[in-house]
Amino acid sequence: MEKMIKQDTYQDYKLCSLLFDSVIADHQKNLDTLLSLVAKCPKKSVIVAPEVCLSGFDYENYDSALDIALLATEKLKEASEDKIIITTMLERNGNKIFNFAKIFYNGEVVYQRAKAKLFRFGNEHKYMSEGSVEDIKIVEVGGIKIGILVCFELRFKDFWQKLEGCDIIAIPSWWGVLRSEHFRVLTQALAIINQCYVVASDSLNENCTKLSGIIRPHGLDERNMDRAILEIEYNVREIESMRRYMDVGIG
Repeated sequence: MEKMIKQDTYQDYKLCSLLFDSVIADHQKNLDTLLSLVAKCPKKSVIVAPEVCLSGFDYENYDSALDIALLATEKLKEASEDKIIITTMLERNGNKIFNFAKIFYNGEVVYQRAKAKLFRFGNEHKYMSEGSVEDIKIVEVGGIKIGILVCFELRFKDFWQKLEGCDIIAIPSWWGVLRSEHFRVLTQALAIINQCYVVASDSLNENCTKLSGIIRPHGLDERNMDRAILEIEYNVREIESMRRYMDVGIG
């Protein structure tokens, strides 16, 4: 497990899943919406926003979609004082473009990795490059063990095992509405199998599931419904008690 330098206490943290519409071609408005919602979340919260919520997969305005990532990274650093913020953004790295998952905490990007499994059915592979599967790992932020699966990566069972031992698995997504039940079932099953919290955030866009939500370690499933922010208390004892009650070998 990779450990972060900055530490905090996990007590009194909140978990927040976001649900909002990303306006295609108005990337500044999307950033303003994200920052507004983050500001409404309490201090000491873990906040998960939808995949590419700053731009959507706006290939017609690709340069603008990529440029907003530079501004957004700095703004989200500022917004992450006493908060853990997780989302993804399209960004250049050298001569390639990736969909980077990032964790912001206490004014820094403390972890990032590129999406390792692109959704070829949606032609993602034509516009960006895949990251490394080896970068899918547990990271410790503020005393909380966190893993991230980006949208399509949720379908790969080997990745579930790589994140065994997490306290929280974040699922930033842009998941197709025709496969809504898959998203609901897989996110709930991931929480049950790994006996941890799953914080899923999908877009409110018309072609997405709108099934942002939080699933507890014992499987209780609560979705945002019409709420832009769903907030629940994070309780590490809930993880510990579930792992004692149903011992399947997760430490």
